[in-house]
Amino acid sequence: MNPKISDLRKKAMALPLLPGVYIMHAKDGEIIYIGKAKALKNRVSQYFGSQNNHPEKVRRMVDNVDDFEYIITDSEFEALILECSLIKQHTPKYNILLKDDKGYSYIRVGAGDWGKLSYVLQKADDGARYIGPYKSSFYVKSAVEEANKIFMLPTCNRKFPQDFRKARPCLNYHIKQCMAPCTGRVKLEDYRESVAQALEFLKGGSSHSVKQLTAQMEEAAENLEFERAARIRDKIAAVKKMGDKQKVVLSKVLDQDVIAGFSNDGKTCFQVFRFEGGRLFDRESFIFDSGDAQTETEEFIISYYTLRRDIPKNIAVASDFDGREDVQRWLGEKRGSKVNLTVPQRGEQAQLASMCRSNAAEALAQQKGATVREFGVLEELRQTLGLSSLPEYIECYDISNLAGTENVAGMIVYKNGKPLKSAYKKFKIKGFEGQDDYASMAEVLSRRFDEYEKAEKADEGFGKLPDLILLDGGRGQVSAVRAVFEQRGIDVPLFGLVKDDKHRTRAVTGDGGEIALNSRRALFTFLSKMQDEVHRFAIGYHHARRKSSVFRSSLTSIDGVGEVRAKALLRHFRTIDNISKADLAELEAAPKMTKETAGAVYRYFHAQEETGDQ
Repeated sequence: MNPKISDLRKKAMALPLLPGVYIMHAKDGEIIYIGKAKALKNRVSQYFGSQNNHPEKVRRMVDNVDDFEYIITDSEFEALILECSLIKQHTPKYNILLKDDKGYSYIRVGAGDWGKLSYVLQKADDGARYIGPYKSSFYVKSAVEEANKIFMLPTCNRKFPQDFRKARPCLNYHIKQCMAPCTGRVKLEDYRESVAQALEFLKGGSSHSVKQLTAQMEEAAENLEFERAARIRDKIAAVKKMGDKQKVVLSKVLDQDVIAGFSNDGKTCFQVFRFEGGRLFDRESFIFDSGDAQTETEEFIISYYTLRRDIPKNIAVASDFDGREDVQRWLGEKRGSKVNLTVPQRGEQAQLASMCRSNAAEALAQQKGATVREFGVLEELRQTLGLSSLPEYIECYDISNLAGTENVAGMIVYKNGKPLKSAYKKFKIKGFEGQDDYASMAEVLSRRFDEYEKAEKADEGFGKLPDLILLDGGRGQVSAVRAVFEQRGIDVPLFGLVKDDKHRTRAVTGDGGEIALNSRRALFTFLSKMQDEVHRFAIGYHHARRKSSVFRSSLTSIDGVGEVRAKALLRHFRTIDNISKADLAELEAAPKMTKETAGAVYRYFHAQEETGDQ
C-alpha cells in the first residue's frame, strides 16, 4: 500500500469543488495518469480513500502515485478538451492508450495464367498484381471471401497447371463454391473471365457488378453462347443473393460506428463496428487490463477518436456514461458538424449494440477457453441478480435424505459457465438426527467456511471464495444460511433455486423476493441444468450411504459383529461380495477381527455350502 496515501488524501480534501484536470505523478516525476472532474475535490479524494471498491488497475495506479497537480477550468467541457490534449502529449501509462498501428491491406492477384485471388497485409516482390491499399483489413478479407465464393474461384494450395488431374476436387467443388480447375476441364479463358468479373465486383460493388454481368450475359446470348450466358446468369443470381442477405440484415443501419465493451477477470475488451452504405465495412477489437468497461467507456471513446480523422455523424454505444453530452460536443467540434452519440434502448440499433457487446465478450472468452454463450448467460445472471461482477465461480448446494435418515448434502461448482467436477464436495450431516433441511443447509455452509478459514487461498476448492452461492430451496434455506454468513462476516451473494410442483426450476429467490425465469430462456436452461446436477450429485451420495448402511446392517446381524467391526470389514474388503468370498484365514487377518468372530462371519456366508456337504 502507498505509504503516502494519508498525505495525498489530506491534499485531495483541500481541493476546490470546481471542474478541472488532475495529473498524477510517480516518484521520478513521470506523469502516470491524467483525468478530468466536474468537482476536483470529490473525484481526486476517491482515489485515496478505501481501496476495496477500486478495480485492480486503479489500485496499481494509486500505489505508484507520489504527488499530483491540478488545473482548474471554467467548465467540465473545457476540462475534457484539456484532458484530451494532455493525454495526447504525455501518453500516461495508466490511461487507455490506443496505437494507430492499423495496417493497410491489399487484394492480391497471383502471377501466371491461373493466378488466385487473395488478401494480404503487405506487398511482396513476387510478380503478383496488387490492388490497394485499403484501410480496412476486415472489409478486404470479407470482400475477397465473398468474391471467391460467388465466382467459384479456388482458394486451395494447389498450383495450376502443375496439379491438374493429380487429385480429386475438394468439398468446395461439390457445394458449388469452386469451379475446380484441378480437374483440368476448365478452360483458361473461362477462368480468366471469372477472375476479371470478381475484380469488377470488388472494385465496383454488387450493383455495379450486376450491371456489368448483365451486359456480358446479353452479349453472350446474342452470340448464341448459351452455356456462357447461363454461367453468367448464375453469377448474377449469386451476387444478388449476397446483396439481398446483407440488405435484410442491415436494412436500416446508418453510416455509423457502434461501440461496446465487456469486462471480465481484470481485463476489458472494446469492439468497434463501422458501418458504411448500410454494410459492416470494418471491425476493430481492443483488449487491455482494466476492471470495468462501463466506467471506462468515455476514456476509450476519447482515446479512439483522438487517433482518427474520420468521425461519423452517428455513434451508438452499448451503455451510458457520465459526461456523454460533453463527449458528443467534443466529437462534433472535431468532426466540424454535429455528432449524434446515442445509447439505443430498442429496435435494430439496440440489436447492433448487443451484437457488438457479444463480440467483445467472445474475444475475452477465447482467452479463457470459454464461449460467448457461456459468458452471455453469466452476464444475464449478473444482471438478473443485480451482482456487481460476473459470477465466474459458482457453488450450488442440495440436501438429500429419506425420512431423516442418511442425511447428506452435495456441493457442485461451475467455473466460467461449465461444471468443475474436481471441486465437487460431499457432506454427511453430523449435527443432529432427523429431517431438517434448514438446519442441514446451515450446517453444511458453516462447515464449508470453516474449511475456507483453514485452507490456503487457491483458484478452486475450499480455498476459494465463490462469486455466487445457490441453494436448492426457497426463502427458508436462504434465511438459515444468511444467519451463518452474518455470524462469520461472509460477503458472498446468496440465492435459492425454487422448483414448481413438477420439480422444475421456476424462480430464483433472495432477500428481495422471487425473480421469475420464464422470459429468460438461456438463463432458465443454465440454472435448471445446475439444479439437476446438484440434485443428481447429492442423491447419488445419499443412495451410496443407504446401500452402505444396508450392507452394514446385514453384517451386524452376525454374532460378534457390531457397527465398528462392520465398518472395518467393509473398509478392508470394499464390498459384501468380497467378504462372502474370503476364506477363514483372510477374515481372521482383517482389522478388529477375532478367531471366533471370523468363524461366525465365515459360517454366515457359507452355511448353504456346509449344508450341501452334509
